[in-house]
Amino acid sequence: MAERLSRELAVILHADVIGSTRLVQQNETLAHQRVQDVFRRFSGTIQTYAGTAREIRGDALVAEFEKVSDAVCAALAFQFENAEFNATLDGDIKPELRMGIGMGEVVIADNTVTGVGVVLAQRLEQLAGHGGVCIQGAAYETLPKRLPFDYEALGDRELKGFEEPVRVYAVTLRPGETIPLPERPAAPVSRPRERPRWRWAAVSVIALLCLAGAGLLWLRPWAPATIEQIAFPLPDKPSIAVLPFANLSDDPQQAFFADGMTDDLITDLSKLSGLFVIARNSSFAYKERSVDVRQVSEELGVQYVLEGSIRRVGDRIRINAQLIDATTGGNLWTERYDKQFDDVFSISRRHYAA
Repeated sequence: MAERLSRELAVILHADVIGSTRLVQQNETLAHQRVQDVFRRFSGTIQTYAGTAREIRGDALVAEFEKVSDAVCAALAFQFENAEFNATLDGDIKPELRMGIGMGEVVIADNTVTGVGVVLAQRLEQLAGHGGVCIQGAAYETLPKRLPFDYEALGDRELKGFEEPVRVYAVTLRPGETIPLPERPAAPVSRPRERPRWRWAAVSVIALLCLAGAGLLWLRPWAPATIEQIAFPLPDKPSIAVLPFANLSDDPQQAFFADGMTDDLITDLSKLSGLFVIARNSSFAYKERSVDVRQVSEELGVQYVLEGSIRRVGDRIRINAQLIDATTGGNLWTERYDKQFDDVFSISRRHYAA
């Protein structure tokens, strides 16, 4: 089957670990753990600011945004957060990032992104200092002046692979200010396009899964029975990975339905401040793979895994979901929803009434 390609104009963020070779030479295992952890945490920040962490390339990360302001806010917010986090670490292995943000045409295929926009962001990142962020002049021009940022003009720079000089700015948070919170989408002023009934059904079921699953997490202790095989230290709060829901329908097109449910569930759980949720790109690496949940725990550094399946026949849908303590393999919570699409809302009504 031919690979599906998508070309678009995008805002690209490229982040790189400073001195990664030096860190690895000190302690290869610990350096790997901490580099993976910094990208995992950054992926969560990117998602919070409406971005998509497309891929991690060794000691570098590539993310896509629709707006420059979201990309800059995510970058500066994480640089501040990471500096605070590194201050709590022992030893000298404290991964720092430098970042570049540019605009350009990219090609997206299988969650990877390539093209001139990626190369530009990478070249800009190489101009940033420790914990710094550099942006393209064209990106600077799109930023609202109300944002609490200071800019240092670095001039027109000759960048490898580009014929014309590129104007570059270093951007920092203005002293005494705070990073703007993610903006909520504005309410539509015109009548929105009617969504398929199954979409509303999925949202209803997802809401219940979030409340039931997250509530159970807080009712249980999260110290695992054993963590010797986990790739990096568990977060200091409940941690969960939502694996892609399996499509058990005869129609392969329902895979889009299953993926959409998984996406929405990851997004909604990520809004719970007391819960650490693995980003989409990491969870979807397990799509259509038969893996032991304990392997997921070891590779992603989480204690809990939520997995499930959907089966759609005509106007009926069956959704199975289970929450697993991945360090032991034991089921903590399971539920089945077997309803007409028009009846799925009754699940939420019964739940909220309870």
